[in-house]
Amino acid sequence: MSLSLEDKKELQTAKYLLENPGITAKFTNLLGTPIEKGFNLLPENWRDKVGIATQDALMAALQGALFTMDSDAKEAYPRWHKFAAALSGGVGGAFGLPALIVELPVSTTIMLRSIADIGRSHGENLTTAESKIACLEVFALGGPSSHDDSSESGYFAIRGALARAVTEASEYLAEKAIVEEGAPALVRLIAVVATRFKVQVSEKAAAMAIPIIGAIGGGGINLLFIDHFQDMSRGHFVVRKLERKYGADVVRSMYESL
Repeated sequence: MSLSLEDKKELQTAKYLLENPGITAKFTNLLGTPIEKGFNLLPENWRDKVGIATQDALMAALQGALFTMDSDAKEAYPRWHKFAAALSGGVGGAFGLPALIVELPVSTTIMLRSIADIGRSHGENLTTAESKIACLEVFALGGPSSHDDSSESGYFAIRGALARAVTEASEYLAEKAIVEEGAPALVRLIAVVATRFKVQVSEKAAAMAIPIIGAIGGGGINLLFIDHFQDMSRGHFVVRKLERKYGADVVRSMYESL
């Protein structure tokens, strides 16, 4: 089965979103300053703190976002989530870089709700474990990064790397009504996703460390951050929608040929 012309164009747009330059380039374009300067301003132990905070933020977001979403709504409202993220970042930005650790669970929860909102508008059934986990996967799809030393950088390569953890977590959630923080299946998935998401969080921290950020504010950085992951969501859920229609092998073959 081959894709219709309309679906092929939609897949091409999805590939552009998923394979475009990562958040580093977007921060650099906004700030007009190479993001590497920001990394040089971060404390030596910052990356360790980011790793721990990222895993905690993802678990908090999973507990607080997906299990309170209305599964019947069909239209996405990305602007409301952008406003909430900007407000969260603005409050955090008033207290400087250390506040990122406190603000991160809040902004991550807002982003996960926005991701789920976009997924639902593309036909995802948020009552299923598979769709819930697909929303969490988006945090691993941060786009190429100059500070990402993983060889698994392409969209399907990342999904392949997540596959086993995704399957185990989906099976776990299919049997549970609530998220238990210490569940091994969820811990493994969170750890794998956090490995990639913390790269994006580190870049956000580096952007906040640049002196010019005082003129832009944490709200502006968060607005760019959530906009980036909304783009990842649109690409991801278009691919999943087409996979449900044509099959995964057909969609991947077409994706790679575009």
